[in-house]
Amino acid sequence: MAIGESGRTMLTVEHVSKAYTAGQPVLNDISLRMAEGEVLCLLGPSGCGKSTLLRIIAGLETADTGTLTLDGRDLTSIPVHRRHFGLMFQDFALFPHRTVAENVAFGLRMAGMARKAIAARVAEVLALVALEGYEDRSIFALSGGERQRVALARSLAPNPRLLMLDEPLGSLDRTLRDELVTELRSILKAIHVTALYVTHDQQEAFTIADRLVVMRKGEIEQIGAPAVVYQQPASAFVARFLGFHNLLSFSHAQRIIPNFPLEEAATETPLLIMIRPDAVKAIACGSGQPVDAETAPWLVGRVQQLVFLGAAYRLTITATHAAVPGALHLSFDIPTIQIAPHLAGLTVDSLVALSLESSAICSIQP
Repeated sequence: MAIGESGRTMLTVEHVSKAYTAGQPVLNDISLRMAEGEVLCLLGPSGCGKSTLLRIIAGLETADTGTLTLDGRDLTSIPVHRRHFGLMFQDFALFPHRTVAENVAFGLRMAGMARKAIAARVAEVLALVALEGYEDRSIFALSGGERQRVALARSLAPNPRLLMLDEPLGSLDRTLRDELVTELRSILKAIHVTALYVTHDQQEAFTIADRLVVMRKGEIEQIGAPAVVYQQPASAFVARFLGFHNLLSFSHAQRIIPNFPLEEAATETPLLIMIRPDAVKAIACGSGQPVDAETAPWLVGRVQQLVFLGAAYRLTITATHAAVPGALHLSFDIPTIQIAPHLAGLTVDSLVALSLESSAICSIQP
């Protein structure tokens, strides 16, 4: 299993399993590695086991089987307070009746650091998270985004060997979350901290991670760089979880898509074809063909729905073919600027031809 480009292996998880009820594993034989300086993201739906895995690595829970090693040292018998890990959760867990500085200094005081050194370190990490001069402010006087920054500063203050973040932005609105996750990655990379990040939000995961670990029902479905997972999901589950619902059989795809770019491979289980929602590169309304129909893959269908999303329109079509039973429903997100000239011709049940990017079509495991 690849450990990424960021350096030597720091954390190793081998064959970890956990069950709260006999016969119902929350984690089933999990193995992975983290490299020094890497931001690794555990991504999956609720109940997939991602937070349980984080808590086991942190020492908040124990695994039924398996081993954890940090820098080659067995973590099994090391209590949570001696692992030198930083923890940050969705609710921030700040002390409401203490000042910003007192919150940030908490771990440093517990470690017995001298008062002057504490003050210097608090000022340093507050500057890092863009909260200079906030030392004496009350937690009640802060916005949600500012509280998130204080929680991050408190987690970073003791220079943790590993920073662990469990849905840290989950309580924030989408706009603020998008802003802060970009800042968070910049901070983590600037100080070269190794981080394990848990989320169910795909966009958040793509933004923050060097590598993704996509989980399902206590098992790992795929590990890879965000771009690799996006472009080549390992299974139909990963594709659907990422929002890719254009899945069809190889034979159906060959029939409805002229110039189909893939050849069927000999496999024990028939592969599925996935067409990403951003696949459309040209549109022709009515009975016409796209301008590149002689060379590019394309398909014809009738408009079922057209929904405005802001920067894009979601176009859902029904594609039919004499050799394909029933109708295939396919959805594409087309940039507003690209679709605007064709809007008058895109009414429900109207015919439309879509030219597709070959690179947006791939085969995946069912």
